Amino acid sequence: MTTQQTQTAPIQVDDYIQAWHNGKLFHQGRVTDVVRSLELIWILDADTGVRKLLDPEALEIVRIARPRG
Repeated sequence: MTTQQTQTAPIQVDDYIQAWHNGKLFHQGRVTDVVRSLELIWILDADTGVRKLLDPEALEIVRIARPRG
């Protein structure tokens, strides 16, 4: 599966994102912090409830609609 990053606005705190690598979904969740100077994104992983550090250079980051619930 190939995803396309279509948004033009930068990822921000409270965005919901998915992190893909080689067509496989690795993480998804709500953005808790963005370190623009280091190009890093922290999320609260929706599957595990654990905070994760993502490297947008290594992963394809896609903004998704806020989950219901």
